[in-house]
Amino acid sequence: MSGRTQARACPERTCVGCRERAAKSDLLRIVAIEDECVPDPRGTLPGRGAYVHPAVVCVDQAVRRRAFPRALRSVGVLDTTELRKALAVQAEATP
Repeated sequence: MSGRTQARACPERTCVGCRERAAKSDLLRIVAIEDECVPDPRGTLPGRGAYVHPAVVCVDQAVRRRAFPRALRSVGVLDTTELRKALAVQAEATP
């Protein structure tokens, strides 16, 4: 036996809002397109991404800490209205 296990490790990322580590599948990827934070649920948009829990609390903390411009290496403030709309739609869809 080689000592290797069959179970694969789950990739982890850090939420830029609450700074907690979580499984990549539990977090929402955010990408900066022009001056706007856009959610990337499939994880296929090009560019640098930041991860956040899909909760308004974590998004608010990230905005307050100015974490999105820092994590996405963007100059200036990023607009989060599109991100907030996507979170509202997701909250309504899940009971």
